[in-house]
Amino acid sequence: MICKSSLSGVQTHMANTSITSSQGHSAVHWAIKLTAKAGKEAELESALERFVQRSLGEHGAVGVHLFRSTTETGGRDFFLHRSFLSKEHSRQFYESEMYRQYQAETDDLIEGDAVIRPLHGFEAFFHRGCGTPPRWKMAIVTWLGVFPAVLFWSWLLSTHLSRLHPVAVTAVVTILVVVSLTWAIMPRLHGVLRPWLNTAVDDACLRVPQH
Repeated sequence: MICKSSLSGVQTHMANTSITSSQGHSAVHWAIKLTAKAGKEAELESALERFVQRSLGEHGAVGVHLFRSTTETGGRDFFLHRSFLSKEHSRQFYESEMYRQYQAETDDLIEGDAVIRPLHGFEAFFHRGCGTPPRWKMAIVTWLGVFPAVLFWSWLLSTHLSRLHPVAVTAVVTILVVVSLTWAIMPRLHGVLRPWLNTAVDDACLRVPQH
């Protein structure tokens, strides 16, 4: 199933399947940027939605997020975050006949080449289709989010949780910290610090990722 929503000028479509630890693989994540040709935005969006539905679960593909910018380049930019069980699954996917058919279907709809970059861990918080910041910058911004969140929830709940075991207190506080970071703090920090965070990257690939 694909869900639609809108947040901060970006329309999103999301689909996921579960990843079980028994697979024993190291997951691979890619960030893809596409720019629709003028007047082809709706056609490209429709083609991407069909491809997302058709491809999820094939060749170890376990998750995909489709974003459409509604503020930059007149809404012609599309961003995909795609996840695979392993690098080998990713390679098989991008060498598959299904992917070649998708390329043939969208070649006349896309301006230039797709730009593909790898994502690692917390980079998913910082990547919005325009390069990934250096890890030391991501570490600083992450600390700026974690420290006040831990301080706030620890202070707010100190009297209410005083009778609980310290392990239970830590569990409650960290759950609230993670929720705060994911849906409130990190998106806002990224927006405020975007000019400082954004830097050129040299790991971009065109059309298909390098494995």
